[in-house]
Amino acid sequence: MLLSSRTAHMMIPLQSKTLSALIPLRSATMEVAALFPSPFSSCHFRARGFRLTLPFGAASLPLLRSQHRRLCVPARCSADRIMARPPSELRKKPSGGGEAGDEKLRAFRELFSRPDVGIDAYIIPSQDAHQSEFIAECFMRRAYITGFTGSAGTAVVTKEKAALWTDGRYFLQAEQQLNNNWILMRSGNHGVPTISEWLNDVLAPGCRIGIDPFLFSSNAAEELKEEISKKDHQLVFLYDSNLVDEIWGESRPKPPISPTRVHDIKYAGVDVSSKLSSLRSELIEAGCTAIVISMLDEVAWLLNMRGNDVPNSPVFYAYLLVEIGSAKLFIDNNKITKEVMDHLTNAGIELWSYEAILPEIERLAANGAKLWLDPSSANAAIVNIFKSACDKHKGTRKREKKELDASTKIQDIYEGPFGLYKVSPVTMAKAVKNRAEIEGMCNAHLRDAAALAEFWAWIEEAISNKITLTEVQVVDKLLEFRKKQSGFLDTSFDTISGYGANGAIIHYKPSSESCSIVEDKNLFLLDSGGQYVDGTTDITRTVHFGEPSLRQKECFTRVLQGHIAIDQAIFPEGTPGFVLDVLARSPLWKIGLDYRHGTGHGVGAALNVHEGPQSISFRFGNMTALQNGMIVSNEPGYYEDNSFGIRIENLLIVKEVNLPNYYGGIAYLGFEKLTFVPIQTKLVDVSLLSHAEVNWLNDYHAQIWKKVSPLVDGHARDWLWNNTRPLPQN
Repeated sequence: MLLSSRTAHMMIPLQSKTLSALIPLRSATMEVAALFPSPFSSCHFRARGFRLTLPFGAASLPLLRSQHRRLCVPARCSADRIMARPPSELRKKPSGGGEAGDEKLRAFRELFSRPDVGIDAYIIPSQDAHQSEFIAECFMRRAYITGFTGSAGTAVVTKEKAALWTDGRYFLQAEQQLNNNWILMRSGNHGVPTISEWLNDVLAPGCRIGIDPFLFSSNAAEELKEEISKKDHQLVFLYDSNLVDEIWGESRPKPPISPTRVHDIKYAGVDVSSKLSSLRSELIEAGCTAIVISMLDEVAWLLNMRGNDVPNSPVFYAYLLVEIGSAKLFIDNNKITKEVMDHLTNAGIELWSYEAILPEIERLAANGAKLWLDPSSANAAIVNIFKSACDKHKGTRKREKKELDASTKIQDIYEGPFGLYKVSPVTMAKAVKNRAEIEGMCNAHLRDAAALAEFWAWIEEAISNKITLTEVQVVDKLLEFRKKQSGFLDTSFDTISGYGANGAIIHYKPSSESCSIVEDKNLFLLDSGGQYVDGTTDITRTVHFGEPSLRQKECFTRVLQGHIAIDQAIFPEGTPGFVLDVLARSPLWKIGLDYRHGTGHGVGAALNVHEGPQSISFRFGNMTALQNGMIVSNEPGYYEDNSFGIRIENLLIVKEVNLPNYYGGIAYLGFEKLTFVPIQTKLVDVSLLSHAEVNWLNDYHAQIWKKVSPLVDGHARDWLWNNTRPLPQN
């Protein structure tokens, strides 16, 4: 599956040690990947990982939304006018559209003039307060206000206009789902303004632009504030309530209350006490006394816990505050079972209510804490609260600037509270899998491969027998096969089941009201994954149940060539993923084709299917080096709008390789496959493949037969045998 929302950033490199007691790393470069353009930045990237030095301005500390406080940010200068490209004429517009017919937007705009609001525009991102990609239904505010259900996008509403920004994976979907009230902004396309550019163009100078500061990372809010200041606009933090929630009213879904569970040590590999000890060593080394962990997968990984608050991701809503001598988990106590309570008590974790995080941040400042905050993931509300509290309890500088050197620590510079704004050390520690996590991922992928063998055997027989199957029925049947596998918990994302033209919608989600019939006249793309107790899977296969055209075979073969090139890549340690991206695109470029998404994303171990900081992408801002033990996807593709889509995806482990030479005295890395499901050879034009590429495919299919055949029988085993036979050399 392709990377989404949270990782649609560019990160500026930071040097940061990882939890070295757990995982020895050769490189400490820290940053999160960018596969897709951010609508906030003029260069189509959202900066991550740099240290913030400018506070948002003086403001009284808001402890709860109910206090009805807001923060205004003054701006300073101007910007040139930028014109937006119009939406596609192919967009499906509902009859009787128009602003007068959209009650949601009318009710929403009425809130702008309320005395306690007083704004001219409001920005609605996709994220929750933890910058999550997948979010609970009650936080799907952008989807509610726009009708667009893609996982990535940002809506902006002014008193006269409404616009939605999304990336290339969702252009076709947005065209179909937005009504006439909305302007579709195709982020990354030539001539399309960023959000700040558009606001600076359509608003008169000196307007007030509102946001919910809990839904923006500190970096994103800082960047937005700086850009809109060019037209003297003010950024207004509305702490008291989210405006979308006010019009959503009683129909808004309730917050999730599912119980959490302990993630067994045999899958986690390292106990909580050891992880916390290593994290505290990082704090001491950095001169900090505390750190706030706000990313849900980082909290879950660090505490060896899992939850069920978010669809497709085994995480739970919580913050974690780790100090040198204590640790506090901020969570709804109703989610804590006795087993989890014992688990946390044994690790020395105190339970606090979820809402208590804000006053606790102020307490830290009052007590002179040196607090580590990741501005790329900590929301702007938390960061600004801490900055304001630091101003209130401001310390004095101990040493002059000229006395400082590389070894100087925070406590040597300042007395009183201070913030270190730097990428979380948990990010890299989680990305580099330990032995138990890798073993669990391998085992989960083999069981998943068995389920897929049974599925593909079933669907091929059904199509050949002229049984009518919709895209949704295919999704449901695949889930049935996965549920039969031991340790299966959930899908790892909404299955993408796209026949024909629907396969060209990169993140297509079929619905029973409008889905297509799967037939043997066109390509069928299936991108799916499972969450197992011991691992997370993500796989895409494209097939044709009839006879593919020469055009389809050529496009498929060139995608396969790019896939093989990534799989076979060998590179020196310290190599960032963007260096490899060209290998996947080169076969397509040779005939003037390409695809609008990154080639690979990180994957969590029994955690989020999309994980940073590593990626393989054409966007060169992510300088994170691929490291031994990381997991990435390998998923080049090609999509012809309104015709068909092709994608081939496996998951890979980054592994050190043995070579006859080690130039420069450094190690070299390559990849080892996790995914073992056949690639349909009917779609391969063997005349385009080299001998080495044919050998790769034959070797891969031989591995699949050896590993997966013992796990299946009957018709599925026959199917597996037939689909792993070697291709003849051309």
